[in-house]
Amino acid sequence: MKPYRIPLLVKDYTEYDMIQKHTELPSFPDARVHLLYIFLNQGSRKPLHHEELYALVTSLVQMGLDTHETIDTVEGSQAEGQMRCRQLKVLAGDYFSSRFYQLLSAQGQIEVIRLLSQSICDLNIQKMNLYSKISSSLLSAEQYLRLKVQLNMQLFLSFTPMLEESVQGLWQELLREFSLCDTLMQELYAVNKGPRRSVGYPFISGVELMDKLRHTITRIQYTLQVNNSDMRFRAVGQLLEPFASYQNVSETV
Repeated sequence: MKPYRIPLLVKDYTEYDMIQKHTELPSFPDARVHLLYIFLNQGSRKPLHHEELYALVTSLVQMGLDTHETIDTVEGSQAEGQMRCRQLKVLAGDYFSSRFYQLLSAQGQIEVIRLLSQSICDLNIQKMNLYSKISSSLLSAEQYLRLKVQLNMQLFLSFTPMLEESVQGLWQELLREFSLCDTLMQELYAVNKGPRRSVGYPFISGVELMDKLRHTITRIQYTLQVNNSDMRFRAVGQLLEPFASYQNVSETV
């Protein structure tokens, strides 16, 4: 298997002076992208020869979607800096998403374009459902997290049919758990920024989020221990390190 280098490759598309100067991009979804890369390499039905390309374009689409999610929707007049930040987020998100079409079409990967495009449509429907429930204050904390996790794993689920049937269950289980880790980290970041401006979001305390993160890490460790005999996926354990480090630092503080 080729060394994992997607975070390095994606910098060619994300590190632009205007973006870095005037706005801040969301975190790179490294755990989910790396997990996809491992399973495409070690568990695919047949040699794909485009595992790196698939992981790269999926990360770009996810970055585009996540960037659009950070756009400030507060109405009213804004300072020039705020306006420029909003405009750049719109343009950056559109740019990341457009490169997915370009990169795949250049390699003749029309079927993967279809799979990801359908997944984007499904994701947008789920997102509208989530926001509708938030605006109506109809969500419990557990329901909110479950829907957010589904959004964070939707793009990656597109590649499930390419995997051996014998590993699809493990893939979906690990994808869900790592997506939960990412979701909890996103919520912890939101909590640390202060109260949400929008009404309807269920309140989840930082203590509760950390407790859920700790339990999720434990479940992933148990799943990997149960499947320890399958040497193909031993590298998955390394993906826990950033989450475990954050947990340890937070508990020390």
